Amino acid sequence: MKPLKVLVLTNDIILISQIEEVSGEIGEPDCKLIEPFTLHENGTMSPWLVDVTGQNEFKIHSDKILTIVDPNGKLTDKYTDLVK
Repeated sequence: MKPLKVLVLTNDIILISQIEEVSGEIGEPDCKLIEPFTLHENGTMSPWLVDVTGQNEFKIHSDKILTIVDPNGKLTDKYTDLVK
């Protein structure tokens, strides 16, 4: 499993995802999100963009990420159960 992180995006969406830095040309996406889930205020998680795609890997520009932090143990356990 890739490193698991909590990401706060510039549009205030909070995700928990495995993340990988990818190289590419200037202007191309430089982060790969693997199995990202949206964290909801009520503590639940749902697959990110589940209503529009069946993909589970996404590339985004790092400038769309406001901050990246390590999840606590409770979130890590919940995420791990969901992606099994």
